[in-house]
Formats: sequence, C-alpha cells, structure tokens
Amino acid sequence: MFFLVRHSKLLEESSFRGKTGDYVYMLLVGAIMLIFINFGLYTVMTYYPEMGKVLPKLMFLAPSLAFMIVYVWGRRNPHISLNFWGLFTFTAPYLPWVILAFGMLLNQNPIFDLLGIFVGHIYYFLEDVYPRISGRRILATPTFIKNLFDNAPPQEPIQLRPMGRPWGEGQQLGQEQQ
Repeated sequence: MFFLVRHSKLLEESSFRGKTGDYVYMLLVGAIMLIFINFGLYTVMTYYPEMGKVLPKLMFLAPSLAFMIVYVWGRRNPHISLNFWGLFTFTAPYLPWVILAFGMLLNQNPIFDLLGIFVGHIYYFLEDVYPRISGRRILATPTFIKNLFDNAPPQEPIQLRPMGRPWGEGQQLGQEQQ
C-alpha cells in the first residue's frame, strides 16, 4: 500500500502534473490489461488443471496495479538513486526488481509482482518509447476522459512562511478583534 500511495503521488506530481485525465487513463488501461491477462490465465487453468498448482487464482489485482505504477515511475525517473534499508544503492528503474526479490526472500508468490511489471512495461513502451520511434501515440487519452477530468481550474500555489507553514490572515497589532 505504501508503494501505491507514494509512487502514485510522485507520478501525479511529475509526469502527470495538470493531466489528471492521462493519469486516470493509465490506471484504466493497466486495470483492463490485468483483467484480460487474468481471464487468459483462468482459461488456461480451466483446460489444464495441473497449471493451477503453479499459478494461483488471481482474485485481487490491486498489488499488480501498484507494481505497474512503481514500474512506470521508475522508468520515467531513471536518474533517481534509492537506498534499500541502508544495504545498497540503486537507481529507480531497478526498484520493482528489488521489491520482487525482497518479496521472494519472504516467500511471497511473485506472480502479482511479475504481472504488474509486465503490464507496466507494456504501458511504458506504448506510451513513451513507441511514440519516439514511430511518431504515433497509440495510447492517446480519449477526449471525453480529458474533458471529464482536466477541466478543473488550476489551483494557486500556497505561499509558505520561512518555517514551512501557510500564511494565515492574521491580526495587526493594536487592532481590535472583530
């Protein structure tokens, strides 16, 4: 949950600043891809029951969606250095793999993490790499989603005092309170 909230916020503040519709569309595309992959895995397990011993039933896909967000954030911020519990330092694109390895050390099933990395890679490739190669953007956000989410007026930045607190209206000295 921590990774979902933290990296979702970082993505919204950097890559998707002022583009809420694009962010919602990324989540929607990721969720739809995960549902189709889940359906495909379920179909395979129906015809090949022995695969059910290897692949768990994926009833809850939120961990995979969270991993997709971490993967996209890491790929879009390749120069950020991270530290894992003070043991070693690595750059942001390796974060999903470090979390995956740590989860495997704790005996967690890696299928959710791998699905998130796979879907995140597909999204990153189609949204960031392919348009640079071909000049076409396959995952362009539909206009109705942009109109639905991006028409909010921009907020004025809050002015902060030196101690990091927002300015209040305050009272002038010697003036009576109303």
